[in-house]
Amino acid sequence: MGVGKTTIGKKLAKSLGLPFIDTDQVFVADHGPISDFFEQQGEAKFRELEESIVTEVLTKDAVVATGGGSVLSDHIRAELSIAFVVYLATDGRHISSRLSGGGRPLLQNGLADWRRIYESRKSLYEEVADLQVDTSNLPLAGIIEKIREGLAKDERF
Repeated sequence: MGVGKTTIGKKLAKSLGLPFIDTDQVFVADHGPISDFFEQQGEAKFRELEESIVTEVLTKDAVVATGGGSVLSDHIRAELSIAFVVYLATDGRHISSRLSGGGRPLLQNGLADWRRIYESRKSLYEEVADLQVDTSNLPLAGIIEKIREGLAKDERF
């Protein structure tokens, strides 16, 4: 959460001439705001629907940004093997300003929750990643360049 998946994804998609799909935005379009859904239906139902959305969009030729919790699903982690997966890592120094918009149901205690969640998922991000880019100190153009270099080296693409 808050590492720049959407911003970076849009810029990368544009540079590659591909569409950009944000699975959280697909969810919102189909089911309404995530925070409302969490409150009314719970996280388990959200994860179930998220799994089907991610599975569907991974079949498309596009740059896809998944929700940060999608790696919790064994099924999604297996599905990600067909894609070039970039883990956008961070040292967390700039996260509090990026999360200031609210609307994130898992962050009831703000930055403390973010740190706990990030640390608990970090090994899963590393497990599925074909490339890890630390976004902490790189400008957007540098991040895009690193991802494009990684894609160019991957024989699948």
